[in-house]
Amino acid sequence: MSVILKPLITEKSSDLSEVQNTFTFLVDVKANKVQIKNEIESTYNVSVDKVRTLRVLPKYKTRYTKTGIVSGKTNEYKKAMVKVAEGDTLDLYNNL
Repeated sequence: MSVILKPLITEKSSDLSEVQNTFTFLVDVKANKVQIKNEIESTYNVSVDKVRTLRVLPKYKTRYTKTGIVSGKTNEYKKAMVKVAEGDTLDLYNNL
């Protein structure tokens, strides 16, 4: 099973990759920093300086409809922000 699910390409993550050489990925909820670092290094052939992770909790929503109350939630996921060594870079658009 792969720890990295997909790269997260947003406006904010694009700015981070250009300015601070930091790339953002969606990862498995149970993955730790060591596993993320090893997989990034083996997949992209770069050296990783730092890995920061954060869990995004689900958001609960309720709608009131004709047939009653409908409740639901979004999915929980984990993001990893990986800082790559100076001089190395990732080409995320070819490896999707």
